[in-house]
Parts: sequence; C-alpha cells; structure tokens
Amino acid sequence: MTAAETAVETIQREMTSFARRARASAGRMHPELSLVSYTLLGHLEERGGCRATDLASHYALDKSTVSRQVGALERAGLIERRLDPEDARVQVLHLTGAGEEILAQVTRSRRAAFRERLADWPEDDLVRFAAYLERYNAGSAEQAG
Repeated sequence: MTAAETAVETIQREMTSFARRARASAGRMHPELSLVSYTLLGHLEERGGCRATDLASHYALDKSTVSRQVGALERAGLIERRLDPEDARVQVLHLTGAGEEILAQVTRSRRAAFRERLADWPEDDLVRFAAYLERYNAGSAEQAG
C-alpha cells in the first residue's frame, strides 16, 4: 500500500470516528435535538428559511426522511411553515423564536467543546486544519452538485 493509500484509509477511519462522536455528542448538547435536527435548523437559519424540498436536495436526503424531521421540529415548536410571499402555493420553513434559542444554545455548547478539544493546538495547526476542512467540504459540494 502506498503512503497516499494509507493516508486515505486513515482519513476515512478518522472521519468515521468523528461522525460517530458528533452524533453521540448531539444528544448531550440538547437531549431533544439530534445531529440531523441541529444541521437542518442551522441551514434554515443560514438561508433565512427554505422549502423542505430544498433541504432534501441540499443534504441529498430522501424527501420522506426530511418530512419526518421537519414534522418533529414543527411538533417541538422549533420551526414553522409560512407562505412564500412570491408564490402562495409554496410553504417556506422558518425557525421560531424557540428554534433560534435552542440553535444558539447548542451552537455555543458545540463551539465550547471544539475550543476545549483544540485548546493545546498551535495556531498554525488550527489555521491549516480549518483550511483543509474547507477544501475537503468544497470538493464534496462540487461532487454533489
């Protein structure tokens, strides 16, 4: 196995481990908010609202999966549907005040956890790591879209 192949295997293993930890820690951040729910709320906040079909498309999820998640978030009072001012046939999902509060709370907790985990990293390593993650995710977005 070449050094590059070994590195790719290591990256895959470590990314899987990271994803497992992220899913597990989501419940500790807020017991009612799964990692998927947190991600969807974050997207709605970032976009200022969007349609459920847009969420499904953006995250390459099945519409029924998004529908279940949206339903749970609505029942929890974290999101609401509003008519699109440009097309009254379309419903746009928006965060409620409670959704904004919980998202902000969980975001603060997640950032604090990252700061703690990375506290002893040199600044140059943090900057490089951030750039590598951005590069990796930009490549993933290009492949998906």
